[in-house]
Amino acid sequence: MNKFGPTIWTRWLSSTRHAANEKRWFLKGSFVLKFVYWFPLGLGFTHYFYTLKTVKGRSMQPTLNPDTSAWNDVVVFDRFSVHFRLPDLQRGDVVALRDPIQSNKTIVKRIVALPGDTVKTLPPYPLAEVLVPPGHVWVEAGDEPFRTLDSNKFGPVPMALIDSKLSHIVWPLDRIGPLRSPTKPRNQRGSPRNHQWYREMAAFERERRRQSRVTPLDSIGN
Repeated sequence: MNKFGPTIWTRWLSSTRHAANEKRWFLKGSFVLKFVYWFPLGLGFTHYFYTLKTVKGRSMQPTLNPDTSAWNDVVVFDRFSVHFRLPDLQRGDVVALRDPIQSNKTIVKRIVALPGDTVKTLPPYPLAEVLVPPGHVWVEAGDEPFRTLDSNKFGPVPMALIDSKLSHIVWPLDRIGPLRSPTKPRNQRGSPRNHQWYREMAAFERERRRQSRVTPLDSIGN
């Protein structure tokens, strides 16, 4: 019994380990096959449809990365609307585009004017007004344009440079929701106006001044 017991036990352990190794290799192989199958689909989805990216910098404050937030905003970048549904771009849309000066860099700006619109420019642009040419848009930074480059420095940009439209903030949780142009805050009668109300009103006033500098194409001649 003792003579044959260890040999049988050793063989059993060896066969069990061999089966376990085969199972691990099978699972690894199955994972690799799934990865090879799904990776191109995932890559194509993020390249042509939607992806999540972190927006860094302060040029689009307070729409993105306001001083009141301790986190950088994580935003949905919608490529489908740009590449498959043109012209699905509107005044006020926040877009990601290739920097016209540094082509290897992506910048985030707001569309202020569309093709055919007339824009009253800001310094340092050399002309007082610009007629946005066909196939181009006029983009500007957030409420503090001195922090970054925009069309007031490099002029109208070709729509072909636009990579995606920013649609929703998904992080941080207290800022989750769709990106919208600033709107006039509501104030219930009798309730005190807090800091949030004043920030929203200031953003609304700045957006209204920005829109007042644009004469849309559809209003010319009316």
